[in-house]
Amino acid sequence: MDTAKTMLDAAEAFVALVSEIPHDAWERPALGVWDVRSLVGHTARAVTTAHDYLSRPAAEIELRSAAEYLAAGYLVDRSIHDAVAERGVAAGHDLGDEPAEVVETMIGRLRAAIAATDGDPVIDTILGGMRFSDYLETRTVELVVHTSDLALAVGREPRLPPAAVARVLHIICDAAVLNGRGLDAVRQLSARDGSAFELL
Repeated sequence: MDTAKTMLDAAEAFVALVSEIPHDAWERPALGVWDVRSLVGHTARAVTTAHDYLSRPAAEIELRSAAEYLAAGYLVDRSIHDAVAERGVAAGHDLGDEPAEVVETMIGRLRAAIAATDGDPVIDTILGGMRFSDYLETRTVELVVHTSDLALAVGREPRLPPAAVARVLHIICDAAVLNGRGLDAVRQLSARDGSAFELL
């Protein structure tokens, strides 16, 4: 699947950044309640959930795109987001002393599982059944957004694949439209005053 390649390329960019994190940076504030270690743990879950969900078949498709998944996630009960934050902290702790090596192993397991998968199965996710390829796109969103967050927190360049960044922009904008927030997205992308699109 092209979606698998895009997601795995984004995952490799993530782990490359993780390998550059200075030893004294792991407890720095990163995003919300997360320090750098917790943010890395949460982002790594984009890989592990994709692997784990492959073994969870669903009877029907309830979400027909990555954008629908993101739009649904925006509307869920706040307690789900609190649980996500807690899992990020736990996942960061579980990475141990060599986080980059652990994440690289996770990526290898997912790569092998994808190679062994026939077709595009319907899987059960926390928000409902969807095609595996569509779920992989939600993981690409997680990887691109949080690799960028991590780069800002540790003062490094993310070096994300352009194809992954472009796809994430499409998905996020589609999700914003589905939630009635399309104009907000346009304003943010255009720096609100349109200066980002001035003709030179």
